[in-house]
Amino acid sequence: MKNKYGKIKYACYTANISMSVVANISPLLFLTFRNMYGISFSMLGALVFINFCIQLFVDLIFSFYSHRFNIKIAVKMTPVLTAAGLFVYAIFPVIFPKAAYAGILAGTVIFAAAGGFAEVLISPIIDAVTTENHEREMSKLHSVYAWGVVAVVFISTGFLMIFGRESWPVLALVWMTVPIVSAILFFSSEMPELKTPEKASNVLSLIKRGDFLLFFICIFLGGASECTMSQWSSSYLEFALGIPKFWGDVLGVAFFAFMLGLGRTLYSKFGKNVYKTLIISAVGASLCYITAAVSNIAAIGLAACALTGLCTAVMWPGTVIAAAERFPASGVAVFALMAAGGDLGGATGTQILGSITDFVTENGFFTSLAGNLGSEPGQFGMKAGLLCAAVFPLLAIIFYSVVYRRRKKLIPPTEKTPLKGISA
Repeated sequence: MKNKYGKIKYACYTANISMSVVANISPLLFLTFRNMYGISFSMLGALVFINFCIQLFVDLIFSFYSHRFNIKIAVKMTPVLTAAGLFVYAIFPVIFPKAAYAGILAGTVIFAAAGGFAEVLISPIIDAVTTENHEREMSKLHSVYAWGVVAVVFISTGFLMIFGRESWPVLALVWMTVPIVSAILFFSSEMPELKTPEKASNVLSLIKRGDFLLFFICIFLGGASECTMSQWSSSYLEFALGIPKFWGDVLGVAFFAFMLGLGRTLYSKFGKNVYKTLIISAVGASLCYITAAVSNIAAIGLAACALTGLCTAVMWPGTVIAAAERFPASGVAVFALMAAGGDLGGATGTQILGSITDFVTENGFFTSLAGNLGSEPGQFGMKAGLLCAAVFPLLAIIFYSVVYRRRKKLIPPTEKTPLKGISA
């Protein structure tokens, strides 16, 4: 099987790197868009929100109607859509600068749809071609995404530093090469058969199961905990802490992604008991969010952003691992529904932080309070948003603990063999 499906794994890895490009290019350009086109923080946050919502819509379509799709064609079209979205994203604002936001939004919608396909289909492909150590292979797949983010941050930041922020459309076109390579690999690879529910009612039966809602809430909170910091850390470091963009991106965003990749890579090599790991991760993420929100020391803020990456590393893939093990007969549907929950969490957390930042920045009471505390309104607003976002990992501690207790009840104390895909 290793020889038969060797190339498909690399296709999946490059598809995940493509997702790291489209998920992070806008946050890296937030302040560029604000300065060049006068786009508000709420509208910038809406780009990420819409990105996640489109992915969520695709996730839900696949959740209920995956049996109606030609899965192999859908997989192969994923990187094609990604490349098309990046092309529109880059070219439209150049041709129609007065409608730049509309073009950026249109490109976002296209590559967000591709992101939905990737989330639903890439993980089950890896699961299908893996004969053992499923959880470690899944963690490895997700670590590739994180390492892709590191590359995106370094290359994008260096490019903009050398050629200027106004050259961002060229940067977007350069990143088109990644999904193009992915498309070539997919079209030349042999595809495994993926299990899909025979009808939508089977998915409804899954959703109606009481423990499924628990897993859905868990991945919602995990997605919000990871994505909110990853999407806003660049702007937070530059806007709230006054760190120059280059150093904010390199030491903050890139280090966040590095720690995210490190956590997933370490788990793929040595990971045991994903349930306990999830609880510990949520505790650490909570402390990091609160620290970033209250600290005025740049070094501490940078460290808090970066360590959030390590703490949230397993929260999303770990929940997917646990859900796939809990509902093994659901095939693509459970991956699609988990992706939907994670996307909803990412969209919600990211938009809430942007909205709170704008509200606090423009509200008279809070601007007065910020002045009394010796802070600029924008800085105070960004920190207030981060403090509110800490609620996601705090709630995750509770729900992960509930999942862990329920899982222990499912395994008799005398049973020594761990459930498939999960180390006891």
